[in-house]
Amino acid sequence: MATSSSSSVMAGIQVPQSRLDSSVSKGRRSMVRVNIPVPAASFPLTRFHLSSVPAPAAARWLGDARDRNSIELYQSRNNNWVRKLRMKKKKTSDASKAWKGSASVSRSQQLKTWVPCCSSLSHNCYGKTTPFPTSTSLSPFFRQKSCFPLSSHTFKTHGNHMRPLCATVGPDEPHAASTSLPDGLLEKQDFDSLYPQLQTAELEGFLSGELPSHPKLHRGQLKNGLRYLILPNKVPANRFEAHMEVHVGSIDEEDDEQGMAHMIEHVAFLGSKKREKLLGTGARSNAYTDFHHTVFHIHSPTYTKDADEDLLPLVLDALNEIAFHPKFLSSRVEKERRAILSELQMMNTIEYRVDCQLLQHLHSENKLSKRFPIGLEEQIKKWDADKIRKFHERWYFPANATLYIVGDINNISKTINQIETVLEQIGLENEMASPPTSSAFGAMANFLVPKLSAGFAGSSSHERSSNAADQSKILKKERHAVRPSIKHNWSLPGHKTDMKPPQIFQHELLQNFSINMFCKIPVAKVRTFRDLRNVLMKRIFLSALHFRINSRYKSSNPPFTSVELDHSDSGREGCTVTTLTVTAEPKNWQNAIRVAVQEVRRLKEFGVTKGELTRYMDALLKDSEHLAAMIDNVSSVDNLDFIMESDALGHMVMDQTQGHECLMAVAGTVTLEEVNSIGAQVLEFISDFGKPTAPLPAAVVACVPKKVHVDGIGETEFKITSTEITSAIKSGLIEPIEAEPELEVPKELISPQQLQELRMQQRPSFIPLSPEIGVTKLQDRETGITQLRLSNGIPVNYKISENEAKGGVMRLVVGGGRAAESSDSKGAIVVGVRTLSEGGRVGNFSREQVELFCVNHLINCSLESTEEFIAMEFRFTLRDNGMCAAFQLLHMVLEHSVWVEDAFDRARQLYLSYYRSIPKSLERSTAHKLMLAMMNDDERFVEPTPKSLQNLTLKSVKDAVMNQFIGDNMEVSIVGDFSEEEIESCILDYLGTVRASKNSESEHEFSPILFRPSPSDLQFQQVFLKDTDERACAYIAGPAPNRWGFTIDGKDLFESVADGEFSNEAQLHYDERNDAQKDLQRKLRSHPLFYGITMGLLAEVINSRLFTTVRDSLGLTYDVSFELNLFDRLKLGWYVVSVTSTPSKVYKAVDACKNVLRGLHSNKISPRELERAKRTLLMRHEAEIKSNAYWLGLLAHLQASSIPRKDISCIKELTSLYEAASIEDIYLAYDQLKVDEDSLYSCIGIAGSNAGDDTTDSLEGEESSESFQGVIPVGRGLSTMTRPTT
Repeated sequence: MATSSSSSVMAGIQVPQSRLDSSVSKGRRSMVRVNIPVPAASFPLTRFHLSSVPAPAAARWLGDARDRNSIELYQSRNNNWVRKLRMKKKKTSDASKAWKGSASVSRSQQLKTWVPCCSSLSHNCYGKTTPFPTSTSLSPFFRQKSCFPLSSHTFKTHGNHMRPLCATVGPDEPHAASTSLPDGLLEKQDFDSLYPQLQTAELEGFLSGELPSHPKLHRGQLKNGLRYLILPNKVPANRFEAHMEVHVGSIDEEDDEQGMAHMIEHVAFLGSKKREKLLGTGARSNAYTDFHHTVFHIHSPTYTKDADEDLLPLVLDALNEIAFHPKFLSSRVEKERRAILSELQMMNTIEYRVDCQLLQHLHSENKLSKRFPIGLEEQIKKWDADKIRKFHERWYFPANATLYIVGDINNISKTINQIETVLEQIGLENEMASPPTSSAFGAMANFLVPKLSAGFAGSSSHERSSNAADQSKILKKERHAVRPSIKHNWSLPGHKTDMKPPQIFQHELLQNFSINMFCKIPVAKVRTFRDLRNVLMKRIFLSALHFRINSRYKSSNPPFTSVELDHSDSGREGCTVTTLTVTAEPKNWQNAIRVAVQEVRRLKEFGVTKGELTRYMDALLKDSEHLAAMIDNVSSVDNLDFIMESDALGHMVMDQTQGHECLMAVAGTVTLEEVNSIGAQVLEFISDFGKPTAPLPAAVVACVPKKVHVDGIGETEFKITSTEITSAIKSGLIEPIEAEPELEVPKELISPQQLQELRMQQRPSFIPLSPEIGVTKLQDRETGITQLRLSNGIPVNYKISENEAKGGVMRLVVGGGRAAESSDSKGAIVVGVRTLSEGGRVGNFSREQVELFCVNHLINCSLESTEEFIAMEFRFTLRDNGMCAAFQLLHMVLEHSVWVEDAFDRARQLYLSYYRSIPKSLERSTAHKLMLAMMNDDERFVEPTPKSLQNLTLKSVKDAVMNQFIGDNMEVSIVGDFSEEEIESCILDYLGTVRASKNSESEHEFSPILFRPSPSDLQFQQVFLKDTDERACAYIAGPAPNRWGFTIDGKDLFESVADGEFSNEAQLHYDERNDAQKDLQRKLRSHPLFYGITMGLLAEVINSRLFTTVRDSLGLTYDVSFELNLFDRLKLGWYVVSVTSTPSKVYKAVDACKNVLRGLHSNKISPRELERAKRTLLMRHEAEIKSNAYWLGLLAHLQASSIPRKDISCIKELTSLYEAASIEDIYLAYDQLKVDEDSLYSCIGIAGSNAGDDTTDSLEGEESSESFQGVIPVGRGLSTMTRPTT
């Protein structure tokens, strides 16, 4: 779910990073995702995700659309690898893979990623998993144990009281936990003989008990039938979320209305004048449409900045107009018709087409296979305003909607009164209706039954109904009985239908082989302790499968690229789906299927071991306790989305504390036999495939390329049949299998004796920070930042923070990155970092042991390489010595990394495959060509070529990486809820004992980086891609300075500012200011962050103008954005405008974007534009400042010798610097962007059946000698949800 005004200063080109790209990040590892109820505010600190994914360079150039030009000025430039297709739901990379390559993400992304829906063994309530679990750090709801109905069910086990509890376990793996069980209680338990004194009847009574409901969630209903939910939540402070969910989606459309709900979303939202009035208040708004609902949402301050006016009534009034009283003006309908047709082409990527294929086959028996929310082009072109209005009248009324208010709300009664005042009279004018009958509360009830009732599930003391006695007399109307119910063919024993043969979707743009085996069953609502217990047991069972596949094939070259087992509830589809997804290179597809089926069968036949049960149970409970401790740190939007999805599924909504208590209570009743029994049922459709007693798969769908690359031959046709797929599945059922052996898990990586020896050898100490500063510790009281320097040269920054209770994050930043690659070692850094992550070994410990060490200690680590840096990030808990364990791991990586030849081979092959897949992606090939042109064919800014990759050796990549790990070339920053004594002890023991190493002579000697001399015949280029469907995109780019005011030609821009080199206009404005204003402006212009601040504000202004002009006024695109990539260490930067369009409009769209870029002098920036830009960035700063990960970004480079201008004032004075910026300052920054025709580069990409017929300028033709099949992961239907409206 995106917002309309977020952005961030980051790298480069906005290339949608779809699953096509994220597959590369999965490496050769399996994934099994499991979620349990309650908004889990966790990072899955479960494993050592140490790697640098070959995130496409094109993708690395871009920034998340929500985070462009954000105030996160100091995070690694490449910190947001998580790229999106601009949709609310998206399945991404393998969050459960150990030593995985991943990207840091903004706080808002982190929070959205890890709020799971109840009983989902894969998807969270956003239907997605994070590509970067190390950056996630949520926290639960309210720390309150009231409303807990189990006081009479306190059990004893071996003398230990088991508290009743419920789960808030992490979303992807049970590897993020913090225990409240004393001293490894679980290891001492015999799970087959727990509670010998407990009577069966008493246990049954306990398990049948209902789970507690959220104690602070207020539910109510107005006279007109509108339901509302209110939840006080303090994060972010002084802001709230208001979401109006209308229970109508594409599933409600008739045959001639396909896309109507989405059209109304656009017209109603963008046509609202009352919404526009909120734009000056700091509010952000958006909307989206899915199968089962349409949601309009506003994120707003609680009060206006100046007048101190309560904004909730204005927000409610805007939502009222949007949802229930839109104006269907013909001009607005035509404008949005153009936008939607553009959106349709933008969405129509190969990933979207794969999603559609999966849904069509999975739900072939119902309307879900035929009602994708975006709609049908031929119908969208025909509708007039009257037809759209009639659809609105049929579905958009208060009794068919739910209002969610979550945020910094202190007075519930006042909020209810405001809701009643604004919304209660809607729809009460004329009609009367019969009283509602009771039924389950939630969108899922609306989805499955023909009538909407007013009854609520999980009722609590906070429910309220307005004048219930009179309600039946005045309620206008109920849920329409015409809404179709969805019928599913369930994959259950006894539900026999003819087995459908495997379906094959073959397309020229597919790079890789993938197969999905689906099993579909009814949603099992999680409302009792037994329900929760079943979910817990499934999670344990399936987590074991993940780790087995992950570890069994770790050191060989496995036949698969990834294996995923996904068991999840889907509110949007109204069912629970289990999916086995196997991805492989086409040549290996049969062996990949065989191995995956064989491992599923092994687990089903032999079950998990006692050691696995203990390990994963312990990890889940640890995670649960950790989440409960973070209960006050969950953002409002994550809480809201979790509640919305839970209600849709009929699950009980609990807070984190309740979740932990409930999970603890059921954990003590779990037995090994039951875990294996319930888990086996999930896998039967695979393990017993073909047997008469086995449930039939709902569908088996293979997505395959039309042609594959064969070494020595070239492109050949890829042939496959349904019979061959069935035979491959059955081959895995007859392979001999053996039970899984137990694995020894290390409790520590460095023993006390070894640590003592290290202390004696290295004698670690703190030394003065610099010759000029004679102190060994520099503390800033205002920010709480402490700066230290170790005797081995490593600088350290830390901040004690209670923002995330008992949690911490740590980042190692190493200067150099890809820019340090020499001409004879192109690609050495990225391949080397990936090799390190693929190997996953340190010292004498195997990869499996390192992974399980991280599981037990709640550590999550990622390693990434960028153009400027190598960065390693850890997230850990302070419980159970977790911080010490994280420092041990860092020490071992720095001192005792193991470089393995087969890991190098896999890493090199991964990049080779990725490079050769670029021509199959319109966005990536267009961005790739543009960057080569602008950066003068410098391979350090794109993917390494096959020739470069073949020249690499294990020794060359190892040397390239490890030569950058030099004492004063590294910097470590730590933020967390630790004490000064704890953190400094760890720093001395584990960082201080790293052997000192001196700078190599070549460390700072980079090969020169140059923009291509202009003018050049490569400044305008085109890419043509043969495809069955038409699409178009374009990128426009040009030079910019770096964040600290340096340009690529060696100019220091602060010299011109100091010399007063202003335009006459700027000088005139300066003379008009009073002395105080002049002092503020002089301070800003002399501050190191002057260009970072002003460039960020400028980007906000340009983005706003691009949307208003190119999209809204001219209707040339659905999506256009301006990105800034301001480097820190390198003395250059660039900007990129990304635009999607149609082949017929893309050239005009490019011209319009250029006109906006160049038009800031003729069309002056207004004070209102600047104030909006300031509010956007400052409010984002205020929202993110409570995030540990955000503070890591602020601390980055504080002591980096290569970035001398970064100092503590860049953190302390951030807010005042933004406030001081003037329009003249923005123009000083604007004048440093090269937007003239000789400096600007553009590349247009066009896909279609006739694309490029009249030209030879095709990337595929140009690079056919390098052509090779890459990787594409596929997932079920997540890209079919419409994009946010703005």
